[in-house]
Amino acid sequence: MSDTDANDRTDTPEATKPAKKAARRKAPARKKATKSVGDKPAPAKADAPTAGRAGNVAEPASTEAARPAPTSLIRIPMPVRWRDLDAFNHVNNSKYLSYLEEARLHWMLTVPGMGMDDHVAPVVAAAQLNYRRPITWPAQVVIELFVERLGNTSLTVGHRIVDADDAGVLFCDGHVVMVWIDRDSGAAAALPEAVREACSA
Repeated sequence: MSDTDANDRTDTPEATKPAKKAARRKAPARKKATKSVGDKPAPAKADAPTAGRAGNVAEPASTEAARPAPTSLIRIPMPVRWRDLDAFNHVNNSKYLSYLEEARLHWMLTVPGMGMDDHVAPVVAAAQLNYRRPITWPAQVVIELFVERLGNTSLTVGHRIVDADDAGVLFCDGHVVMVWIDRDSGAAAALPEAVREACSA
């Protein structure tokens, strides 16, 4: 090999040393240029779930378990009547309200004075019904009523309509808000003590 050939080669150790040194000098600059604020880990939030020893994420503590079970008011079995059906051969949606009304009246019969007197009486202020599945004929259903909220002048009665043979078959749920009013003025009146005691039993 001639001297000219040796000098022209760029892959000799002597020739590559300056290039390697230059690459090492440039490497930190490139690394610094690509690093940004976004590379820093975000501070953990106080309410963020934490990882357990096995790597599983621990869910935040639930408050549902702390809530007491609702107070049951009454369970009324009721037959489905042929006249309750509509053109689609299932119980018309308006009949659900009648079932719930009848169940509430049965419960009020157990309250001294039916929860009213010459001065105050209850009225329905709101009703929410969630239709879960149709009711066909023939059938036997059960209407379950329970206390959802007890206020100063109102009572929110939760309800469920289930199959008489299988309570796991839910036809309807929701609630009705009953407000006690002054018979003369129509203004909201204090909840009768007899009603309050019946809801706490």
